[in-house]
Amino acid sequence: MLTLDDAAPGLTSGRWTIDPAHSEITFSVRHLMTTVRGTFPEFAGEARIADDPFDSSARAEITLASLDTRNADRDAHVRSADFLDVERHPVMSFTTTGVERATVGRRARTPRFHVDGELAVRGVTRPVRMLSEYHGVSEDPWGGLRAGFTATAEISRRDFGIEFNIPLQGDKVVLGDTIAIQLEIQLVKAA
Repeated sequence: MLTLDDAAPGLTSGRWTIDPAHSEITFSVRHLMTTVRGTFPEFAGEARIADDPFDSSARAEITLASLDTRNADRDAHVRSADFLDVERHPVMSFTTTGVERATVGRRARTPRFHVDGELAVRGVTRPVRMLSEYHGVSEDPWGGLRAGFTATAEISRRDFGIEFNIPLQGDKVVLGDTIAIQLEIQLVKAA
């Protein structure tokens, strides 16, 4: 059995909460010939790290109205019923269903894991697999313990009932279907 210290050196079991001031949830999607990027600055969550790292779990909730793509008109449209429908579905959530050692990036300097979970958007829940990279643990200037992670995933917006698009000449459309998600997460060990 792989121990927690073998899988993620320095990480200790217990409850860890996301520090939103030092974390970031971003996304990108193809729009015409470029990529549009955005962020969700309002979110919260926690991880429960187990002695057996593969029994660990996490949960996060993202406030969809906090969406920011640096364009107020676009943000208002993405918040509308055409896309996220934040009036009826104000929160997107992710809950883990499993963790396993990643089979990619074996030569990486930091441990990598697949984090499987259920992503709920607009009342639709679908399985999502994230590739997560562990960056270690450090004590902060106030005596707290912090751990860093990066996670990435790709989802199909159509899987969540987000069908809006505008056809262009030929078989082209304004928006791509694939949404790339990137998380930069700093966890703080609960007292």
